[in-house]
Amino acid sequence: MEASTVPAVDESTGSKTIADMMALAAQRHGDRAAVKYKRDGAWHDVSFAEVGEIVSEVARGLIDLGLAPGDRVALLCATRPEWTYADFAITSAGGVVVPIYPTNSPSECAWVAGNSESRFIVCENAEQVAKITQVRADLPALEAVIAIDAGGDVGDAISLEDLRERGRGRDAAEVAERAAAVRPEDPYTFIYTSGTTGPPKGCVLTHGNYREVLNSCESIGALESGEVAYLYLPLAHSYALLIQLLAIDLGSTIAYFGGDTKQIIAELNEVHPTYLPSVPRIFEKIYTFVTSSQDPEKIKAATQLGLKVRQLQAAGQEVPAELQQHFDAADEALFKNVRAAFGGNLKQANTGAAPIAKEILEFFYACGVPVLEGYGMTETSTVVTTQTRDRFKLGTVGFVIPGSEAKIAEDGEILLKGPNIFQGYYKMQDESWGTIVDGWMHTGDLGSLDEDGFLSITGRKKDIIITAGGKNLTPANIENDLKQSRWISQAVMHGDRRPFPVALITLDPEEIPHFAREHGLPEDTAALAKEPKVLELIQGELDRVNEKYAQVEQIKKFVILDHDLSQATGELTPTLKVKRNVVNDKYADLFEAMYSSRG
Repeated sequence: MEASTVPAVDESTGSKTIADMMALAAQRHGDRAAVKYKRDGAWHDVSFAEVGEIVSEVARGLIDLGLAPGDRVALLCATRPEWTYADFAITSAGGVVVPIYPTNSPSECAWVAGNSESRFIVCENAEQVAKITQVRADLPALEAVIAIDAGGDVGDAISLEDLRERGRGRDAAEVAERAAAVRPEDPYTFIYTSGTTGPPKGCVLTHGNYREVLNSCESIGALESGEVAYLYLPLAHSYALLIQLLAIDLGSTIAYFGGDTKQIIAELNEVHPTYLPSVPRIFEKIYTFVTSSQDPEKIKAATQLGLKVRQLQAAGQEVPAELQQHFDAADEALFKNVRAAFGGNLKQANTGAAPIAKEILEFFYACGVPVLEGYGMTETSTVVTTQTRDRFKLGTVGFVIPGSEAKIAEDGEILLKGPNIFQGYYKMQDESWGTIVDGWMHTGDLGSLDEDGFLSITGRKKDIIITAGGKNLTPANIENDLKQSRWISQAVMHGDRRPFPVALITLDPEEIPHFAREHGLPEDTAALAKEPKVLELIQGELDRVNEKYAQVEQIKKFVILDHDLSQATGELTPTLKVKRNVVNDKYADLFEAMYSSRG
């Protein structure tokens, strides 16, 4: 691991590793609210001191089960407080955390738990326990299953409450001794990449990897002490994990979503967060909802007005009276309503894991909701570039965090170096170290660095489409433009070694029924995919987007799929990225038909 010179900030626990962090946070932040969760329609707080005690009890219970330092413990659970309790309990007892996405199938769970040789697995409920029961014969290293919610058929699983009770019978000093023995170079977690190709690979990330990233992020104020962060992203993903660690280290509050993504907007208005980490989809949906019923030219004018005034304000310059008057009118009519949609108290939102259109970022910034992009991957301990309210450029993914380095190779590939780079893939060393040459990690992403050190992503090497005429096309740009349409959920461009690009389109299942009702059409998505009026509607959206691109880049034909892409059907990753190779293979006949048909 590369050495770093970034010190911990004053508000940090100053932990040496992740293992000793929770005990230090409980001492330092005491009565502050660490956790906010919803139960029976009401929000409840759990203090840092209380969380520290719960974590100690669970850790002692794991030790009582026989957990030894370095043992892996899988964690199969949705984002909720108990995920955090289990995570810190495992690591403070000297174990290695192995997250599993709760949306994974039984065979996918078996791959992660089996490849990591996990001795124990913490399951959220009977539904998750059933997955492990189904594949238990394929997991020879697995000794016990722990159920957070023990209701229903959990078989021989130990309830989390019983595990805590076992823990209370042991000396708390055992946990302190285990945590103190953990070194920065020891593995903290194996995070299995959701991967758009092949089986997931377990990224080995150390305590030092994440402690360095925390120091870097905290030194630039990525999250500040005392903030309230609303968390709905899966904690099995490194993005959400980093937010969890930052909040605990700094004494901030994590407000855990109630479990239903359709209630996110309602819950934002109940907890009024100051910070929102998200993937682009939620911002795209809100943008579409707000702008779909408005005159596009008026939205564009309001956005430019808002940008100009906020840029003057940020520079400390006086806003001319007439401009301020127009701004105040736009704020009353539009901007304040957008801020209210996020709870009215949001200082900053960050987005990552997939690209987002610059127009959307400009719109939200104009409204007073800074949505700022960052960049990284599991292999970089979540992040390598980020942005803050004081330093950002919309349309870029930010500047390199202190202690890390980035450069652009001759072919445009982004190369990274720093103390956040992972230690290889578990039991797949040959697959990892081939991507690291002379200390520089080859990301597979294409990009550019400007004169101020801001990074822009232009595509992925493996996603570049080379037409039969030899033209290189980056699908993400036109796909994102299409996804800005109210009616379109997903767009996948196809055309490698083909005469022209085509696209697979899916309808937005929440929006298209409105169009159907207005035109007296059936509201079934599968039926609408073949309706002439819907085909005409999508053609119009495509024509609008195509105008922005050169003739050779324009999508010439499209087909509407009779269902949306999803993780359940294997076409999306858990962070909603399209598995392009899966889509290309699965719908090869549809793509082929567009090239073989005339017109």
